[in-house]
Amino acid sequence: MPIKYLLSKVFILLTFMALGQERQFPFQNPDLPLEERVEDLISRMTLEEKLGQLMYTADAIPRLDIPEYNWWNECLHGVARNGRATVFPQAIGMAATFDTDLVHKVARVISTEARAKYNSFSSQGYRGRYQGLTFWTPNINIFRDPRWGRGQETYGEDPYLTSRIGVSFVKGLQGDHPKYVQAAGCAKHFAVHNGPEATRHEFDAVVSQKDLWETYLPAFEALVIEAKVEGVMGAYNLTNGDPCCAHPYLMRDILRKQWEFNGYFVSDCWALVDFYNGHKLVETPEEAAALALNHGCNLNCGSTYPSLSVAIDQGLTTEDEVDRNLKELLPTRFRLGLFDPPGSVPFDTIGTDMIRHRDHVNLSRKVATESMVLLKNKNNLLPLQKDLSSIYVCGPMATHAQALLANYYGVSEDMATFLEGVTGAVSHSTKIRYSQSALLDRKNINPIDWFSQYAEITDVTIAFVGISQLIEGEEGESIASPTKGDRMDIRLPQSQIDFLKLIRSKARNLVVVITSGSAIACPEIYEMADALIYAWYPGEQGGRAAADILFGDVTPSGKLPITVPYAIEDLPPYEDYAMEGRTYRYTEKAPLFPFGFGLSYTDFEYSDLKLSKEQVSGSENLEVSVLVANNGSREGQEVVQLYISDLESSVDLPKYALKRFQKINIKQGETKEVVFQLSVEDLKIVNEKGEKELEKGFFRVFVGGASPSARVAELGGAQFESSEFELK
Repeated sequence: MPIKYLLSKVFILLTFMALGQERQFPFQNPDLPLEERVEDLISRMTLEEKLGQLMYTADAIPRLDIPEYNWWNECLHGVARNGRATVFPQAIGMAATFDTDLVHKVARVISTEARAKYNSFSSQGYRGRYQGLTFWTPNINIFRDPRWGRGQETYGEDPYLTSRIGVSFVKGLQGDHPKYVQAAGCAKHFAVHNGPEATRHEFDAVVSQKDLWETYLPAFEALVIEAKVEGVMGAYNLTNGDPCCAHPYLMRDILRKQWEFNGYFVSDCWALVDFYNGHKLVETPEEAAALALNHGCNLNCGSTYPSLSVAIDQGLTTEDEVDRNLKELLPTRFRLGLFDPPGSVPFDTIGTDMIRHRDHVNLSRKVATESMVLLKNKNNLLPLQKDLSSIYVCGPMATHAQALLANYYGVSEDMATFLEGVTGAVSHSTKIRYSQSALLDRKNINPIDWFSQYAEITDVTIAFVGISQLIEGEEGESIASPTKGDRMDIRLPQSQIDFLKLIRSKARNLVVVITSGSAIACPEIYEMADALIYAWYPGEQGGRAAADILFGDVTPSGKLPITVPYAIEDLPPYEDYAMEGRTYRYTEKAPLFPFGFGLSYTDFEYSDLKLSKEQVSGSENLEVSVLVANNGSREGQEVVQLYISDLESSVDLPKYALKRFQKINIKQGETKEVVFQLSVEDLKIVNEKGEKELEKGFFRVFVGGASPSARVAELGGAQFESSEFELK
């Protein structure tokens, strides 16, 4: 640990001790109960000082020895937007691992680096945006439509997978200390929010109670109740007529009363401006500020809460409302140890040597390899030999660093592009040719073809194609998007399709690697490619991770956390928030690639599915076991997935619903038994009122390596096993 850093900590501690006990207020005493400390602090502040604490740029209060604090920080896949950090695969890629333990490890690393950076910043008096410990992550909105540019930030389309990955991430980020939180998570965007980006400041997401409770709320409920997430962020849009940052049903009835949430609620940034500029609910900033505060929006990311002083004068709200909101807001800062004596919090000693620690970088590479999904491998072309005589690397993503970073990213001095990864993996005697060959999203201006000839004379051509944050992302970030980050065409850009057709006409063997944070409708590419890999946005070590897969150092194990349709025509209208026709759970259209699908370099076989009971009462659990055999020539990992189908429900339900999954490692020739426990909670349905209830009748259990789709066998996946039971 740097001597300068240690000396600064000693100086701060000695300064605090020198203040004397007469300067130590009760709220600074870590031995007092949290509620008492919060009450004491609020009682000592003037109204002006209280209002200053409701802003994300919380003012300093020198007379109380309170420094300024900025609540806004991001860590979607690594500490973001404030310098060096380990950059992990984008969230959608982490979901593709189907590995909750791995995601927990990622979040622990992020939390450690967050504290290291905070300790360094605060020791130098730096307390600006992205330099605090309250992180507005994870995004647990359901990826209901592949046109949404921010779907890359989510954990996919399934509420159960999203819940499990989200809970693991938050627990890893916040830690398990009995008193302190290492870094504070925040579940966003509450509650029904997933595009369109262009109209998010004025859109009303109209949903049924059934869809709300069956699809949109389960992950939020899990993060609040199981993970004890510190924060919840409201969305920009309206939901069923009320703004998500001043929503009586979502914020009061559900979040505070039903779920007993005791953390803080923050507006999305400048969402309160939408109350009068976008949604036209009120006419003035004062009315908007009062509306949000009165409904329990504790913290304003934006510029509206400075109007609260006038709002109080106008009788629109009261100082009592301010105090009530502060009682919900301030405990997070206490749990982070921000009001405790310097050096007394167990995380104060984490130094900058932990930022991009070698173990953290290695973990990023591991996660990236486990996230990549093998979709085709004709004649077992992959893995490639490292001593091939020649390889041709081409395509617009081969050296495109943005394809590694996605959005909400940190930066690294050791980002490995795909070209660098391939180059570093092969033998010194392998000839490597490289050409970008095609532009990202438009035809080549120069019509002369000097690139396709290499495919004719090379053993294997590896084409890295896809999209990046330039095309898909948040409202103002995607500078190549004419639709503010959304994609109204979910194919590859036509220029890349034409490029692949030309390469295919000449290549001896063609491997295609696609980068994206969403579903790419690519039936023609599937037909053209001899091997096809979905790489997502794989983080700083993405190039090396891709090489690990391509050359067989790692056997692919990633599974799709989304359904990939054949075409955009298979989707309902983008603006329709009803779940009918969406995701693997509700669509009647056959997918190009099913949810949960992914191939391996080895062959898995499922057999001998057993249920502990053929009839289950309303108070009993059901044990489900299955044998999984590795009949191939390599050791590998498989994601064993269990789905339930209600065969006799009184209301329309998902055709299939993921209820359990487990990632296992199986050696060549080995057979493992995988056992799942189901409870009656897993069998409850959601009725039209949004209520959970238990209905008697018959159910079917499916267990396999993907969702139960006939398309799985067509793509070469293992056949799933199924069996029925009755709930009496």
